[in-house]
Amino acid sequence: MASSETAVGSIPSANKYTNRVILKTIFERGDGGLSYVGQRVVIGGWVRSSKERKKETDLHPVAGSEGVSCVEVLLSSFPLIWSIIKVFRGEGHSQILENPNSDGVKRPPPSFMILKVSDGSSVNILRVAVDSELAIPSQIMPTGTCILAEGILQQRASKGKHAIELKVDKVLHLGTVDQINYPLSKKPLPLTLLRDWPHFRPRTTTVASVMRIRDAITQAFHTFFQDNDFVYVHMPTITNTSISGLSKEFIVTTQPLTNNADSGALSLEGFHASFKEISKEVEELEKSENNKETVVAKKQELEEIKELLSRLEAKIKRSHRKGDKRYLTGSGRLHLESQACALGKVYTSGPRFQVQKSESKTSLPEMLMVETEMAFSKLVDAMNCADDLLKFICKSVLENSTQDVKFLLKRLDKSITDRLKFMTSCSLERISYSDAVKVLKQATEKKFGKTVEWGVPLSDEHTRYLVDEIYKRPIIIYDHPKKLKPFNVRLNDDAETVAAFDIVLPKVGTVISGSQSEERLKTLSSRIEEVGLPKQHYEWYLDLRRYGTVEHSGFSLMFDSLVLFATGINNILDVVPFPVIPSKTSA
Repeated sequence: MASSETAVGSIPSANKYTNRVILKTIFERGDGGLSYVGQRVVIGGWVRSSKERKKETDLHPVAGSEGVSCVEVLLSSFPLIWSIIKVFRGEGHSQILENPNSDGVKRPPPSFMILKVSDGSSVNILRVAVDSELAIPSQIMPTGTCILAEGILQQRASKGKHAIELKVDKVLHLGTVDQINYPLSKKPLPLTLLRDWPHFRPRTTTVASVMRIRDAITQAFHTFFQDNDFVYVHMPTITNTSISGLSKEFIVTTQPLTNNADSGALSLEGFHASFKEISKEVEELEKSENNKETVVAKKQELEEIKELLSRLEAKIKRSHRKGDKRYLTGSGRLHLESQACALGKVYTSGPRFQVQKSESKTSLPEMLMVETEMAFSKLVDAMNCADDLLKFICKSVLENSTQDVKFLLKRLDKSITDRLKFMTSCSLERISYSDAVKVLKQATEKKFGKTVEWGVPLSDEHTRYLVDEIYKRPIIIYDHPKKLKPFNVRLNDDAETVAAFDIVLPKVGTVISGSQSEERLKTLSSRIEEVGLPKQHYEWYLDLRRYGTVEHSGFSLMFDSLVLFATGINNILDVVPFPVIPSKTSA
């Protein structure tokens, strides 16, 4: 029964912009919606499942049926027998038809449909009862049908999973579905098959929960940074600078794949080859001291090729000057430094791009990054901030996404809650890269697929072993070899390592990479030359050191990897709305 505390006239408020009641508001009081029994509401959503029930025969006497015998009442429970008896009694064949239309066509027997409707606002599904007089069953019952309906919320007579249902008296809209071609009409599909229909995936309970947890994480990182006086700024997606080397970047161009500069480069190679070949011929002819006329002709040909080479090289140089290449950014931290050196503490978020040679379960060519930069801060400050951010996000997910976490816990990963709770309270183990290598080399009982060597990147297998077997908690690995990190990371006193760190979590590996940036002009300039980057593209970046330099640090949070950690999903393809898959045509 409805609670006695329910106030008379307690009405769930309609959404301001859609003029319907969001289902989440009906169930958020924790009583299954009983607080709102008797209230008229308009709801809208998509049918998850349905069933049809025939209406029971009305055995009560109708007007003009006085004197009906008990036998007739009993026989009315057996329509076929009763119809035959009425025929023999001379009451006509028309009485055999149930509810005939004026044209004599037999109507389907009256029924009502029980729909389970979701509007995506929460895991909760509303049971909706619709009379067949209001909608054709074949149009309203298919999975995926969109319905907007008005009715009265009622308490169910029988106990079950749903405490209330909506008794519909008006169907305001139906978005019908072709059951044959709609991919979700069939039995529930595994996540791997759902990848073929990314535009329909959020209609499943699992993917909808993942999307809501993505939202919770987004709200959490904004709240964390805003509460700690960070300023949100926007960074460019297309740039001619790179933090990790241009070979890993996607090129942005308006030119055909084979442009004039490329064609010129190919022609240049051909001319060089011809020049070498003719030069050899001339040398051989001069040695033989014969065919002097041929030698003169060949030398003249060489001079012509030299002239062509000179012109072609000049043309290619002009082409490169006119159209410097642009790239999809792999990190926003270079540009973010310019904002931090004026605003103090800043953060941003957006897509980041990196060429991948092979498919991975934890990374994609396009991933969402949350990045921050802080002036007047060192490496340890960035590590502390990253640690606090992760704890805040995990706590927020537990508090604000309880139902979604519980659903995914039952459906996918029973350790989600324990993992998130542990993350909110544990202290991260902090070890240097050199110490991590020593520990791994001492683990003689473990045979790694990749040899552990100083100066070589630690593999996922190495970091998983450190997290799961050695320290049994998340870890921070800091002071990496300089050749493994970007050129702008501050060089340590040993001149071999840099002030960089990675935070490694169970299940997903590295989720945060950060560093203290190099604030010394001479050292930074040398590093740019050392790694072979075009210095002219980084003059603006060097200006930050020429004019008012300051120590500063920051980090990048791999948002999609953190979603994997929070949801228990095993593949990053299943937590990104529209993942870029090189081998497939994406939506």
